[in-house]
Amino acid sequence: MLILFDNGTPAPLRYALKGHVVVEAIEHGWDRLVNGELIAAAEAAGFEVLLTTDKNLRYQQNLKNRKIAFVVVGNQQWPTLRNYVDRVLAALNAATPGSYVEVEIPFK
Repeated sequence: MLILFDNGTPAPLRYALKGHVVVEAIEHGWDRLVNGELIAAAEAAGFEVLLTTDKNLRYQQNLKNRKIAFVVVGNQQWPTLRNYVDRVLAALNAATPGSYVEVEIPFK
C-alpha cells in the first residue's frame, strides 16, 4: 500500500509499517500544502492512504467520493504510539478508498 504521512505523523512509524511504501509529505515538497491541496496532490500521485494526526480533517474537508483512504492517529507522541503500532496496521489493512478511521491511542 502506498501511504502518505502528513506533517504531524511521527517519522519513526514508517519503519514499523513493513510491507507498505511510506512517503512523508515533505519528501514531495508538500509540507506547505493545506489539507484540501494535499489530498488532491496525494490522489493525483496515486497514494492509497493519508496517515495524519489531524482529527479535525473530517470536519474541514469533504471526504466523500475520495480515491484515498484516511487514517488518523490519535496520539502523535512516538514513545506512546510505538506500543500501539498493531492498531495502526489494522486500520491501514482495512482501509478502502474514501474510508475514514481514527485510531485511538491513549495519552499516558
